Amino acid sequence: MRVRTTSVAAGLAAALALAAAGCGSSDGEPATTDSPDAATGGTLVIWADDKRSAALAPFAEKFGADNGVTVEVQAISKDQQTTFVTASQQGSGPDVMVGAHDWIGNLVQNGAIEPVQLTGDQTAGFAEVAIQAVTFNGQVYGVPYAMENVALIRNTALAPDAPATIEELVATGEQLKADGKVSEILCLQVGQNGDAYHLYPLYTSAGGSLFGTTAAGDYDPTQLGVGTPESIAAFEKIATLGEKGKGALKRSITPENSIATFTSGKCAFLVSGPWAITDAKGADIAYDISPVPGFAGGAPAQPFVGVQTFYVAAKGENKALAQEFVANYTTQTDLAVALYEAEPRPPALTAALDQVAGADPDLAKFQQAGQGGAVLPAIPEMAAIWDPFGKAEAAIVGGADVASTMTAAGQTIAEQIK
Repeated sequence: MRVRTTSVAAGLAAALALAAAGCGSSDGEPATTDSPDAATGGTLVIWADDKRSAALAPFAEKFGADNGVTVEVQAISKDQQTTFVTASQQGSGPDVMVGAHDWIGNLVQNGAIEPVQLTGDQTAGFAEVAIQAVTFNGQVYGVPYAMENVALIRNTALAPDAPATIEELVATGEQLKADGKVSEILCLQVGQNGDAYHLYPLYTSAGGSLFGTTAAGDYDPTQLGVGTPESIAAFEKIATLGEKGKGALKRSITPENSIATFTSGKCAFLVSGPWAITDAKGADIAYDISPVPGFAGGAPAQPFVGVQTFYVAAKGENKALAQEFVANYTTQTDLAVALYEAEPRPPALTAALDQVAGADPDLAKFQQAGQGGAVLPAIPEMAAIWDPFGKAEAAIVGGADVASTMTAAGQTIAEQIK
């Protein structure tokens, strides 16, 4: 999809009076700019995925009309982060990029994004965890618009009560399977390559971690938690749920079939996020949402909390336009609500969340499930975690030796982040 909007309005200087290519003023107000972008108009290029591109189209059109500029919204369907970094390095990238907050460390390291200049009032309008997620090295690198975390979604016709522990969930699933009512105990996607994101609540409940933290609470990549005795002990517990144990975790449950297996009634329990609710409603499943249960006697299960974000491209041709759009346009309630309607994830903007929450009780339940969750690490070193951790998870779920598998995964990650 490509949306192009053009207007012949007289000028852009007044509309961009608050845009800043540099740091904001000491009172929290954005600094003014005399950038030639502001005097001559220009073209604003926005990259987003398919759903968000469609939702952004009318707002891009209005922004172009209001400011006398051309706006192009282009859909990037696959490998958005890699495509953006490569295009940025080649000088062919967008002015605004829409993506996940955990890209920030890698994007900053590659010189692909710039800090966003928000006033104190604008920052205060967002959920605290959302601002925390987009803050890197003490600077805000994006405007958050949606939050997400996984929860336990259950078919209430099959499982009326929320399980207090993962052991209770497994026992219920086993009984339902023995009665011929389901074919799977739990739909938590693993696949052949594993999935650290969806497994993380169980991993943390069992005592595992990815990184330690500094005194300030930031993730510390020098304190790698994968391959430690604690991570091995955590996966010993997880292995009891695997294919050689209870059979609740299986490599045959994949990103492609986990939600469909649940919505077809073959599984009473699904670990997923707000993106699964549209399918559940479409299948007319009676469902409820609760926190992912942890192991009996273990720590609370911590899901990752992720944030969807608007970024200003460091090498875009119209950075003043980009700053204006991101700082003073994506912070508006109506745009946040439109993005929510395109895909129902809790808005990061408090006013937008308040506006939609009354009509959607699921939002409060996902937020409750995310309380105490861990902000998904945005440090560059996180990129080294996903593949080795995921493959170790899949191997252990399949019956591989836990200690040697996790030790090898830790060594692989450590070598990559030296």
